[in-house]
Amino acid sequence: MEKMDIDEGNNNNIDEDLYSRQLYALGHKSMKRIMESDVLIVGLRGLGVEIAKNIVLTGVRSVSLHDDNEVEIRDLGSQFYLSEDNIGQPRAESCIKQIKELNNHVNVKLHTGELTEDYLKEFTVVVVTEELFTEQQRINDICHRNNVSFISGNVEGVFGGLFCDFCDYVTEESNDEPLKTFMIAAITQEEKALVSVTEDQRFSLEDGSTVVLSGMKGMEELQDTPFKVHVTDHTGFKIDVDTREFQPYVKGGHVNEVRQPVKIQFKPLSECLKEQPEVAITDFAKMLTPPQIHLCYLTLDKYVNTHQQKPNSHSEEDEKTFIQLAGTINEELKIVDNIDEKVFKAFANTCRGYLQPIAAFLGGIIAQEAVVACSSKYTPIKQFLYFDCVEVLPENCENFQPQNSRYDDQIVIFGKEFQEQILNLNYFLVGSGAIGCEMLKNWAMMGVAAGDEGQIYVTDMDTIERSNLNRQFLFRPEDIESLKSEAASKSIAKMNPATKIIPYSHRVGKETENIFNDVFYESLHGVCNALDNVEARMYMDTQCITYRLPLLESGTLGTRGNTQVIVPDLTESYASTRDPPEKTIPMCTLHHFPNKIEHTIQWARDHFEGIFKNNCDNANAFITQSSFIKSLKGQSLVTKLEIVRSIHDLLVENKTDTFEACVKWARLQFETLFNHNIKQLLYNFPEDMVTSSGAPFWSAPKTAPKPINFDSSNELHIDFIIAAANLRAFIFGISQCRDSQKIAQITDTIEVPEFVAKKVFIPENDQQANQNNNNDNNNDDSDNDSKNYKKIRKAINKAKPSPEFKLNSVEFEKDDPNNFHIDFITACSNLRASNYTIELADKHKTKGIAGKIIPALVTTTSMVAGCVSIELLKVIQKKPVESYKNLWANLALPFITFTEPSAPEKTKVTDDWSWTLWDRFDINTPMTMNELIDYFEDEYQLELSMMSCGHSLMYACFNPKAEIMDLELSKAFEVVCKKTLSPDVNYIALTVMCASLETNEDVDVPWVRYKIPK
Repeated sequence: MEKMDIDEGNNNNIDEDLYSRQLYALGHKSMKRIMESDVLIVGLRGLGVEIAKNIVLTGVRSVSLHDDNEVEIRDLGSQFYLSEDNIGQPRAESCIKQIKELNNHVNVKLHTGELTEDYLKEFTVVVVTEELFTEQQRINDICHRNNVSFISGNVEGVFGGLFCDFCDYVTEESNDEPLKTFMIAAITQEEKALVSVTEDQRFSLEDGSTVVLSGMKGMEELQDTPFKVHVTDHTGFKIDVDTREFQPYVKGGHVNEVRQPVKIQFKPLSECLKEQPEVAITDFAKMLTPPQIHLCYLTLDKYVNTHQQKPNSHSEEDEKTFIQLAGTINEELKIVDNIDEKVFKAFANTCRGYLQPIAAFLGGIIAQEAVVACSSKYTPIKQFLYFDCVEVLPENCENFQPQNSRYDDQIVIFGKEFQEQILNLNYFLVGSGAIGCEMLKNWAMMGVAAGDEGQIYVTDMDTIERSNLNRQFLFRPEDIESLKSEAASKSIAKMNPATKIIPYSHRVGKETENIFNDVFYESLHGVCNALDNVEARMYMDTQCITYRLPLLESGTLGTRGNTQVIVPDLTESYASTRDPPEKTIPMCTLHHFPNKIEHTIQWARDHFEGIFKNNCDNANAFITQSSFIKSLKGQSLVTKLEIVRSIHDLLVENKTDTFEACVKWARLQFETLFNHNIKQLLYNFPEDMVTSSGAPFWSAPKTAPKPINFDSSNELHIDFIIAAANLRAFIFGISQCRDSQKIAQITDTIEVPEFVAKKVFIPENDQQANQNNNNDNNNDDSDNDSKNYKKIRKAINKAKPSPEFKLNSVEFEKDDPNNFHIDFITACSNLRASNYTIELADKHKTKGIAGKIIPALVTTTSMVAGCVSIELLKVIQKKPVESYKNLWANLALPFITFTEPSAPEKTKVTDDWSWTLWDRFDINTPMTMNELIDYFEDEYQLELSMMSCGHSLMYACFNPKAEIMDLELSKAFEVVCKKTLSPDVNYIALTVMCASLETNEDVDVPWVRYKIPK
């Protein structure tokens, strides 16, 4: 065989714009390995095309497709790149054009004919789908002896499985956890040295972890040598080193976690099939099921080889034959103690069918395993993984004969009537980004909203960016800057022309309740979130509770994914459990005592916002708003002085029309930030300063900083000047300059003032800072500050330009590599890190932290969307709560587990009455306030003591508003709130407080939904 034909355009230069979110999950080193990998995919039904889509988007060097089988109409229910025009043509040939369009960096090729050893051994990874064990074994044997990673996968009805053989696999990154660093507080001199970390940290490494100590003063003998840790408690660990003769520990230093290579040996499939399978457990409620499914697949292999076909759906004779054959195989191999006939009946009755959501779920996992094999990053699955969703099967299945329809693979599982329900669903998809694209594709294949009465509504206010193309697979380069919802709808129309979608570009929230109103929500069967922010999720959660609609929720973070199914009356809501709030950096740590690169990056990001945006916004507001100075009246004198000084800097002191002046400004900024401010800090807190208890002030976690002397030949120094000067030039509309040599020469001519120490207050901690801020607010009579404020205010009023003059405020944009934003933050952060002897960060890491970039992988997205679509099939049937499954997964470990949703919490009113978040009082007949009070007393023996609507108090028993008591409630609402209800509002939500007539004690009760009479 000749050397593989590789696209010359695909070299080692990573397209960081395209792969930016993926790089934050995988890293550059792994990405380069991926770009040097060649993958073969055998089988292009639903599972194969999912894998191909995910691997091509990930960016391997080449993907070869092999499937000579002819397209059948039933393939259109899972293979989204086939159409009716392709029926009778080879599968791989029919879809290669669309797969190529996913990523022009990947060489996608077609292979026809035999899969010989000479051909197979050229690949990095071979993926085989929809083949029996017999053919899998043949290909795997070739791959194993040629050290080619092998993955197989199958979907049969409501079952699926995969097998991995990565030969002798080695990884240096077995998980996705960032390496941990701790500040050293003490090191003992003893036979086994005890290393303690600072009190503000918790030592969270496990026994046997490897660390390196660095940067200590004293105990230098321990520096830069790997040690295994023996954890004592959360404060530290011991190492097997006798330090009694070493120099005593003085101060400083870090404990740095280091990764060690992990070796994993795999067996070939031929060996694994002769013994108890090594199976990954994904559902602890079904721990005994995976071996049963393994036996099902062994039985299917033998059944098809004997009968040349799979068992017929719902054939009692075939079902009986299948179970008997399983018993014979199990007698020989002893796979399970007893055959679970429910599992085997479900397998035999559905294996002729094909569920596209399972293909999406397994397609994400298998593609990620291929990425693991290509990159040698993370821990692979060892060696089998089996999945089932038998809970989705209907209780009574009728009319399951194929209809010569694209949905036949579902009809043989669920029946014709259930397929009709799917076709006529009305669903609201909120978001059409990564998860949204996958969800729309799944729904189109399943037939959601492809009937006469069906409709999908999708909303997304975002437009398409180039970085989206790596995982939002419905979009192409020509769609950039188009609305996501509209572009996605057009792509879906090609996959299933019958799917009906109405796209919107509106944010969900109070401001769009005139669009997504009562009539809209009452027309829906349910809602599916595909969002990336908590605020919108919380809002949709509230809407679904209000309208008693099921909600399908999901999210991803790199290799991690989760799903949550929320069903009225049965489960808790999204808001029932919340993640803990994100930790914030103490202000004094940020401004004066940083000890991590995250601290310096946040400081640099804040500084960027202050000097390039906020200051410009204030200056522009001063120019255009005559009352701007008056608007500062409520601020402290210190704050007002800071604002007018920034305006004076831009409009008087340093206003310019030359780039040279911008360089001078940048050079003076450098001196202030990294030299003078540091000297001032050391003037306030000298290096030898001790606290009131006699301990050194500069002890962990504080590190005494060192001023930086500017050097025009230092690349980092000049990087700061270039970025700062160009951003300053942008503000004034001056042409920018990237000539580093020219800029360095200018800096050498600039005179810099000497440092002069000042008597200024610098807080030691946030408590002191807050106390000082309060003093600032209460002491606005400081003579010097007051005089300076008046003087500067007079100067800027005198120099105030005409309203037509405008400074260009800088809006932070992380994804433009040419705008100097990340360049400035990186240089600024690294210079401050140099001040404090903190390890520097490259531009990529800085961008991720400053831009709060969420790592994203198309593989995780595919897996999550598949799970959500499976739960949709259960929601439609109104299954009991034990049928539903929430997913928690981390494909880096790999960890995949399903759990039953939690029931909603109950609030007890009486022994006979309790309620949950799903309950409410429905008032569907017109009532006045007095009638409502009587209603509560008569029906529930409750005294209505208070009632509000939104922020308006409508009734209080201690002070009733006589003028509204006999008004119909919607009229009373309009009087109290002083606004007219829109005609498209059908209900008013009322919050009530009640007391028991029997005990006179306050009781918690649900809210009231009052129907407005029309």
